[in-house]
Amino acid sequence: MSDVRDILELETPPAPEITKEIILGNQDKLKKKPITAKVSKRPEGMNREVFALLYNDKKDAPPLFPTNPGQGYKQMKAKLGMRNVRPWKWMPFTNPARTDGAIFHHWRRTTDEGTEYPFAKFNKQVPIPTYTDTEYSQHLQTEMWSKPETDHLFELCRRFDLRFIVIKDRWDRARFPDRSVEDLKERYYNVCGILTKAKAGSSHEGKIYVFDADHERRRKEQLKRLFERTTEQIEEEQTLLNELRKIEARKKEREKKQQDLQKLITAADAQSETRKAEKKITKKKMQQLRPRIDPNAVETAGIKFSDFKSSGVSLRSQRMKLPASVGQKKTKAIEQLLHELNIELNPMPTEEICHNFNELRSDMVLLYELKMALATCEFELQTLRHQYEALNPGKTLLVPSSISGGKETDQKTANESDSAKQKGISEIIDVVGSPGTPSVS
Repeated sequence: MSDVRDILELETPPAPEITKEIILGNQDKLKKKPITAKVSKRPEGMNREVFALLYNDKKDAPPLFPTNPGQGYKQMKAKLGMRNVRPWKWMPFTNPARTDGAIFHHWRRTTDEGTEYPFAKFNKQVPIPTYTDTEYSQHLQTEMWSKPETDHLFELCRRFDLRFIVIKDRWDRARFPDRSVEDLKERYYNVCGILTKAKAGSSHEGKIYVFDADHERRRKEQLKRLFERTTEQIEEEQTLLNELRKIEARKKEREKKQQDLQKLITAADAQSETRKAEKKITKKKMQQLRPRIDPNAVETAGIKFSDFKSSGVSLRSQRMKLPASVGQKKTKAIEQLLHELNIELNPMPTEEICHNFNELRSDMVLLYELKMALATCEFELQTLRHQYEALNPGKTLLVPSSISGGKETDQKTANESDSAKQKGISEIIDVVGSPGTPSVS
């Protein structure tokens, strides 16, 4: 534009100053005042739920009547067809369950006119048997019941549909003696059974009901006693039940100990028979060939040592190592027995010594278990003897020496029975068992 102005000899206006407002524009126009919405404050004393009904998030006024915004549950509109409406009529009806002939009115369709009242099918009546004078004189006569009394009973049964509590309440006590509910039931079912047998004959048609009045009386008496129990009786019964559970637990524990003892005896017998057979075979082969001892032979009882056949290279002394299944008490018992026999705890582990040493310790463990089982049996025998002497003062229970284990055991049992007499009945141990019974470890 400046070149054009020079050619036309026009004056060039001075250039305006470049300012911040020209470059960035006017910031006042861009700034807008923030819109502050008016927040309605809940009045004091008004509940939050009531205030929420007056105002919502959009600050709209509450509706004057319910509106359907189209969200959530919506009822389906009725689809009216083009058929004609079925006509209804106000008409009378009677209820077959009533015998007074009452007439009622209600609205019904004209097509249902003349049909039976639909709720009459719910009027179920119990079939009560009937009898004639001839049948009563032939089959139903008894000394306890008269015919007018039986007729009155069956009339009330038809009237109240075998509700015997109501029948007893409506019983005519002015004409007849008072009867209990069990007597009424017994007479009714006896008459029904006799009539069923007489009318059915040999065809065995119809079901015969039998009512045991004595059993029903005993049942009600037991229920009455159970209901009238006091708090002390209930606590006593609970205590007896707890004692019964303890006795059963002791009995099971005793049976388990007996089974373990029987297993030990059976294992000892089998082991002795096996060794006798091996000795016989060894004596026969001694002249021909030196017997070869199997160091990995499995024992039927005692200690079962580990097998090193398929474990690669191993030291022979590892075969004499006691397995982890042997308890600390048994280990100490083995060491004490070896010390009494002057045998080293770790002898030279040759093949023959390993086998014999393991066999010796296995026998020691078996002997230890048998001694513990014998001690348990002797303890139970002493307990039974103490109980017998406590229940029968002045009498002594003699235990045979074959059971008690010899004279020393008899003398020991006698000394303990004398001390038990001095202690008194309060310290006598229960027959079934005691928590202090020594156990095999």
